[in-house]
Amino acid sequence: MKHNEALDDLSKEELIRLIGLYSKNWLALDGVWFQSIEQKLGMDEAMLHDARAWERFTVIEARRIKKFLGLPEYAGLGGLKKALSLRFYANINEDEAILRGNTLLYRTLSCRVQNARARKNMEFHPCKPVGEIEYAGFARTIDPRVTCTCVSCYPQITDDTCACSWLFTLHE
Repeated sequence: MKHNEALDDLSKEELIRLIGLYSKNWLALDGVWFQSIEQKLGMDEAMLHDARAWERFTVIEARRIKKFLGLPEYAGLGGLKKALSLRFYANINEDEAILRGNTLLYRTLSCRVQNARARKNMEFHPCKPVGEIEYAGFARTIDPRVTCTCVSCYPQITDDTCACSWLFTLHE
């Protein structure tokens, strides 16, 4: 991979800020293309393409993070927790991951996407169907023994203390 020499002169703090900036840029691109389809063809069409994109992207992201961390094929919930902490989202959303026995509860406490849509007086993004594809695919790539269940996600909010909540279960 090409090395960007401009990074050599940046401090650790500047590099961390740059990662945050890159994460915001990535999310902006994701939102811009989604809203373009949403405005032109409607929410259903935008969601169809969003699901297709996330089905592929989540596996790519998980594989790269898994390789970066040097995780084994069966990384378990500990490996999944580490991998979730390095996703782009982890740099821009407030979240928490609670490991208990053979389950990992992952909660997004504050979601940049929904916060932005609220500021713009837009309908909330109906994340649940795409989230089910995204989180299950990510977990399965980290460890094929892990399944994912939605606990709470718009439009089916069952926990108003967070933006969304996902339960990962390790089946040994």
